[in-house]
Amino acid sequence: MAPDNAPTVLRDDRGPVAILTLNRPRQLNALNHAVIDALTGHLDTIERDEAMRAVIVTGAGKRAFSAGADIKEFAHFVDAGVEVALREFVARGQALTSRIERFPKPIIAAVNGLAFGGGCEITEAMALAVAAETATFAKPEINLGFPPPFGGSQRLPRLVGRKRGMEMILTGDPISARDALDYGLVNRVVPARRLIDEAEKLAHRIIEKSPVSVATSLAAVTRGINLSIDEGLAVEAAQFARAAATPAVRDGIGRFLARSAGAQETSS
Repeated sequence: MAPDNAPTVLRDDRGPVAILTLNRPRQLNALNHAVIDALTGHLDTIERDEAMRAVIVTGAGKRAFSAGADIKEFAHFVDAGVEVALREFVARGQALTSRIERFPKPIIAAVNGLAFGGGCEITEAMALAVAAETATFAKPEINLGFPPPFGGSQRLPRLVGRKRGMEMILTGDPISARDALDYGLVNRVVPARRLIDEAEKLAHRIIEKSPVSVATSLAAVTRGINLSIDEGLAVEAAQFARAAATPAVRDGIGRFLARSAGAQETSS
C-alpha cells in the first residue's frame, strides 16, 4: 500500500519504454488534480526525451487501473459553482485526455483492474490498450447525475459504435475485458500475470519502426479520424510529406529493395 506522501504517478524506465503507474491504490487510483498534473508532467518530459519511444500506463494494486475522477475533490468544485466545476474539473480532465490522444509517441494502456469513468476515458484516449482478463470497464457517471465529462461521451461511441456506447453511458453497467475486446475498446486480453510483459512486447514491436514513421502515423489517424474523408486525406498527405522529408523513408525503401533483390536471386 502506498504511503500518503508517495508520488501519485510512478515512472519506471525500461530502456526506451516508460511505464507510468497511477499510484493511489487506496483510492482505486482515482484521478485528482495531483494525478492529472503528475501524469501530464511525465508526458511532457517523455515527449522531449528522444531516447524514450513509448509509454505504458497502468494502475497500482490489483483492484483498479483507475476508478475515475476523485469524487470527493469534484464535490468541492460543484459546491463552488458551475463555472468552477467546468474550469477545475471538466476542462482539466478534457485537457488530459486530449494530451494523451495527441501524444506523438505511442501510449499503451495496461488495464490491470477496473477502469471506470475517467479511467475508461483515459483508456479511450490512448493509442492502444491491453487488458487483464480480470479488468472491467464502465461509464457510471449517469448514476451521479451527469454525462461523461473527460471526453467519454465523444470518444466512446466513436470507438465502440453509437448503440454500444449509448448503452454503456445510459445504464452505467460494467462490461468485461472480453466484451471490451469485442467492442474494440481494447486490442487484446491477457492473463493478469502477463499484462505488463504483453504491453511491453507490443511497445517494442512498434518501436522497431522509425520514430518519424510512428509519429506521423499517429498524427494522421488522430487528427484525421473525426474529419470528413477529404479533410482526412489532406491530413494524411501532410503527414506523408513530413515523413518523406526525412532519411527514414529512403532507408526503408532501400531495405525493401535489397530484400527484394535477395529474394529474386534466391528464387533464380
